[in-house]
Amino acid sequence: MPPQIDAELERHPYRVIWRLAWPQVLMMLFHFLIGAVDVKVAGLLDSEVQAALGMMTQMLVFFLVVAIAMSNGAVAAISQSSGAGKRLRVRRYAGLCVLAALGLGLTVLAASFPMRGYLMDLLQVRPGMESTTRFFMEVYLLSVPSYYLLTITNAIFRAQKRVMFPLYTMMLITVLNGLGDLGFGLGMFGLPNLGYRGLAWATITAISAGALLNLIQLRRLGLLTAQSFAPFRWIKRAFPYLVRVALPSGMLSAVWNTGYLILFALTSSLPVDSNAARNALAGLTVGNRIEALLFMPAFAFNMTASILVGHYLGAGRPDLARSYGYRVLGIGMACVCLISLLLWQFIDPVTGYFSADIGVQTNAVDYLMWNMLAIPFTLVAMILTGALNGAGATLYTFLVMGGSIWLIRLPLAWILGHQIFSGPRGIWIAMLVSQAAAALAVFWVYMRKDWTRFSLIKQQPGRVPNGTPFRPPQQ
Repeated sequence: MPPQIDAELERHPYRVIWRLAWPQVLMMLFHFLIGAVDVKVAGLLDSEVQAALGMMTQMLVFFLVVAIAMSNGAVAAISQSSGAGKRLRVRRYAGLCVLAALGLGLTVLAASFPMRGYLMDLLQVRPGMESTTRFFMEVYLLSVPSYYLLTITNAIFRAQKRVMFPLYTMMLITVLNGLGDLGFGLGMFGLPNLGYRGLAWATITAISAGALLNLIQLRRLGLLTAQSFAPFRWIKRAFPYLVRVALPSGMLSAVWNTGYLILFALTSSLPVDSNAARNALAGLTVGNRIEALLFMPAFAFNMTASILVGHYLGAGRPDLARSYGYRVLGIGMACVCLISLLLWQFIDPVTGYFSADIGVQTNAVDYLMWNMLAIPFTLVAMILTGALNGAGATLYTFLVMGGSIWLIRLPLAWILGHQIFSGPRGIWIAMLVSQAAAALAVFWVYMRKDWTRFSLIKQQPGRVPNGTPFRPPQQ
């Protein structure tokens, strides 16, 4: 099948962009609801449970860095192959990605579970929180293989513009997680009251069910059949591109999430009394959850940019790929800034929903004020990095975004938070400054650099960035 340009996309580009984006916005909304219910139920149990949940949720994201990296590789390879009309290659990449998800998830679990004591020490868990934090850590680590399958199979669907399937899966996960939180966390519906343990078990059950549903849907669509598992000689030529895209993306996820863990540690170790530090940490957790309301559409447009850029590069139209990145950015900027202004009008009752503690609410509102000021910068960084990821240019996103975290955010957070302000506000300001720097750098890269050279479907005969000849795998 030859490369084709979507006729409807050409005639009504903004309509099609929105058609791809809105299911992903809803998907992120359900993802937010999962975290919102977790944080709410944790707050009803105890503020220490809420703080422990926030730390362990961030730790889980750190262990998912390889899955996130591989999902970026899957989107780049499958969307470009789909745009080029290579149907068999799409199926083979789908099978390869599923096998990689299962193998990598089990490997991460086997490597990380014996290290849980060391991780507790690294996070500087305060006295009184050790038992709760350790239990969350152990159960969340057991959920890693299911998270890997879920993340990568969702990416396979998105890369082919099948954006409704991840939405259905996230709806199922949200319902199961919410029922589990309320039932086993609070003892509702006649179920045994397991407290914080119920929250952890609800999460792993819901995620496992979602991963299983995705595998069933892939099988039903013909993307997970015997034909999907290619001969080894094909894998030898296909897998390097996944690695080439995934490696910088994985390094970025690692440094990004390590940076957030260090940010939690910097907040936990502020030069204030124990109660104030706990409120700041819980405020950071609550603020992160509310901020996710704004990240939902931003991530949706990030993923939409990846899909369209990959599709047009596969079709041999780098000019359209670049222009659609700008179009997605324009729509995303208008939508998310409007949502931010509306959310700020109700910021007090929203923070009050997540925590009844006045100290936690005050810290959460202060966190949100500085981070909502950063929203325009955050959008530029998120959406354009999505476009670069669709092209396979994850090396650029790693250099820019990783540098903004480790060279700007963390040093500035320590200086402002621990030395100048001696409080959490200094950390929030450091986050704003680092986002502004990242946005400017990503925008310059997108405008001035030849990032189309990283694509699987070469626009012109040539070489890959490391100078070695590149031959895409055949059907």
